[in-house]
Amino acid sequence: MRTYKVAIVGTGGIAAVHADNLARTGGRAEVVAACDVDQARLDNFADQHGIAGRYLSLTELLAEAKPDIVHLCTPPMMHIDQALECLAAGVHVLSEKPPALSLADFDRLETAQIQGGAQFSCVFQHRFGDASAAAQSLIGGGEFGRPLVARCDTLWYRPDTYWDLPWRGTWNAEGGGPTMGHGIHQFDLLLHLLGPWQEVTAIASRQARATSTEDLSAALVRFQNGTVATIINSLLSPRETSDIRIDCEFATVELSHLYGYATDNWTITPAPGHEDTVTGAWDTQPLERGSGHSAQFLAMYDALDAGRPLPAGADSARQTLELAAAIYASAFTGAPVRRGEIVPGHPFYAGMDGEGLGTRVLDSTAPAATSAA
Repeated sequence: MRTYKVAIVGTGGIAAVHADNLARTGGRAEVVAACDVDQARLDNFADQHGIAGRYLSLTELLAEAKPDIVHLCTPPMMHIDQALECLAAGVHVLSEKPPALSLADFDRLETAQIQGGAQFSCVFQHRFGDASAAAQSLIGGGEFGRPLVARCDTLWYRPDTYWDLPWRGTWNAEGGGPTMGHGIHQFDLLLHLLGPWQEVTAIASRQARATSTEDLSAALVRFQNGTVATIINSLLSPRETSDIRIDCEFATVELSHLYGYATDNWTITPAPGHEDTVTGAWDTQPLERGSGHSAQFLAMYDALDAGRPLPAGADSARQTLELAAAIYASAFTGAPVRRGEIVPGHPFYAGMDGEGLGTRVLDSTAPAATSAA
């Protein structure tokens, strides 16, 4: 097993989560460098985590530190250009979400990966963990049966002060509100468990917060396998929770947590008459490792060791980003949106606000928040 040289770009709050989890990979990673435009913040972060290499520019870091993998922990609007620069240098990328602010920007990755010979992956840590793998393997199989109905809720709370950072709550810096920046983790896991989505009908609203984007979205999604699911993304919910429920023919699969889960956050309920089959199938799964960044990091290293595509790579990350775009497109046009419909030339291909349509719709439907936004 190889030890990979890792660099962290951006030293804000999420960077500390990366550094702490890298330290729990059992020597599989060596953090050789960090980068930030703020020298004092960079030095404080590097001192705290024992990082020798310190750079004020990504270009300099790539040339001198020569990492194997760069972790992008910068604000969302910086992810895609920084990823492209890393890939051009032949360096693998692990980017925080969202991977890009639009499908148009995201699709620039395909050529960059081919030309640079490196791979892109997005931080979707909820996919990783033994219970997630067990659920994915059992849903749709003989023991649990076909999935029929599901719900996916990201019910979080953010006060107005959350948007004091000037790049938060803007279409050109974050690409959207809780649909892009918060709920994306949870509905990415739903897609991981259920497979490709087919069609979505949605609403988005600015109910109460001083933001330019939505603070709430709700969607009805039909999956390719026939499952019908609801997805709610909220920043208005004082009792915060993240929940997934999938009702299969013979079992209900539930996950309730907040920002990360352990095995005991999952509940499996058999249908009457299927108790032994369902319980036995679940109990025989390896159920030790919970979700989290370190679980994804280790899966990434294993894939690189074996010469396999990176987990949560560009193809599957694009499916998640496409669902976010479709939620916005349906919400702001009032029409259902099918997978594959948002292509070059479509108003929601180049931006989640649909060439300004989202701003106009939110301004007309949420007068109480318009002046603050």
